[in-house]
Amino acid sequence: MTTRCRIAPSPTGPLHIGTARTALFNYLFARRTGGIFVLRLEDTDKARSTLEYEQDILDGLHWLGLEWDEGPGVADRPAQGELGPYRQSERGEHYAEAIERLLAEGKAYPCFCTAEERESDRGANPERSGYSGRCAGLTEVERETRRAEGRESVIRFRIGEGSVEFDDLVRGHVSIDTAQLGGDLVIARSDGSPLYHFVVVVDDMAMGITHVIRGEDHLSNTPKHVLLFRALGAEPPVFAHLPLILNPDRSKMSKRKSQTAVDAYREQGYVKEAIVNHLALLGWSSGQDEDLFSLAELEQRFDLERVQPSGAIFDAERLDWLNGQWIRRLPEAEVIELALPFLVDAVEAAGAEGHAVRTPTAADLGRLLPMIIERLPRLDAIGPMLDFVFIEDIEVDPAMLVPKRWDAATTVTGLAEAVRVVKELGQAGFDPETLEPPMRALCEEHGWKVGDLFMAVRVAITGRKATPPLFDVMVAIGYDTTIDRLKAAGELVATIPSEE
Repeated sequence: MTTRCRIAPSPTGPLHIGTARTALFNYLFARRTGGIFVLRLEDTDKARSTLEYEQDILDGLHWLGLEWDEGPGVADRPAQGELGPYRQSERGEHYAEAIERLLAEGKAYPCFCTAEERESDRGANPERSGYSGRCAGLTEVERETRRAEGRESVIRFRIGEGSVEFDDLVRGHVSIDTAQLGGDLVIARSDGSPLYHFVVVVDDMAMGITHVIRGEDHLSNTPKHVLLFRALGAEPPVFAHLPLILNPDRSKMSKRKSQTAVDAYREQGYVKEAIVNHLALLGWSSGQDEDLFSLAELEQRFDLERVQPSGAIFDAERLDWLNGQWIRRLPEAEVIELALPFLVDAVEAAGAEGHAVRTPTAADLGRLLPMIIERLPRLDAIGPMLDFVFIEDIEVDPAMLVPKRWDAATTVTGLAEAVRVVKELGQAGFDPETLEPPMRALCEEHGWKVGDLFMAVRVAITGRKATPPLFDVMVAIGYDTTIDRLKAAGELVATIPSEE
């Protein structure tokens, strides 16, 4: 039998990290077993579902490389699959037919209870959890009487007594007493619209889903779904409940405490390879001492047997490390293409603040990338690393120009001497390898600490204390600009009042 897995997000918010992890594990299981990966949109929550969120989810999965075999279309890719439609909002006839079947077989019934009646029942029997079953035994005459009174009804599924058992690929054998399920389950609202627990089962049946791989937060729902599958005459699929994704303090990852939208990580300069790699390691291990996995490698290595039931910590530092590793593994042309917009944005932001700027080009970035690539954790870090190359009127804080062991006069001398060294080398000798030795000799000649001179020069030409390697930066800025900035900084320091 062909394996069929699905991801069924609700378009009530942007693509969540947890949803992306679940999608990845379903995708990998399908690929590893030679099966089918289905995407279905659970958009029955009409009040909160939007086309914008739907597009965000589709685009996000597409960006991550999690291409579905069946599901709705995205961009220029049409919908595909013969078991659609793949939006629950378009599958109303399937749900109506299944509800009528359960009603006809006595496995479901209309419930006319008001909120006040349900509350009264709970007060009368506080030890009982969930619905009391007040309407479960109504005769057809009694039902017609209530309809004639204008009372609306929901549809409830009979839970019954006993236990529900199933084998979970992550959790092992699970047994739940039906008394813990909250009583007979509402499967359709008074307006006839079906609810999640019902539609997910109907759709999984219709689409031939063999394995349901989802988050641990759905574990409490699974007994209800097992009962619904059996009531509708189907054998339940195999279940696997993935560990929750946790914050470092072991609280559940949520948008209140952490960044959860996949697109936000993309906007911060994380590459898709790193996101996929990190998501795969949230609950799964290869069993070997290794961390870097491409999507293609994961397709060959992934195994649900190596998914751990305990919560998976979302480690931002680990993600940054993985991202840096993947940036350095990507082809240079691809890194330039991905990083250039971040650099342009940083420079344009400086321009918007009134600075004179030059817009970076791909050729510029190609020339500069080698000096920062080893220190680049995210693509958005490229702006602070390089924007000073393209800001023609950099701002320099006079106080930053004077090292702690120097005074203003020494700094003026140091900057002037640096200008002299650069001029003596000339443009022909203006490269990192030839710049460094005479600069160090200058320090020895004057009895200066190398770090003091280098810091003063760094701040003079960039306006910052932290930059890529100094002499690479000087070359990146250019011969004439380096001299001009060193001179301007010297003149600026000379204006600092001396301490008497």
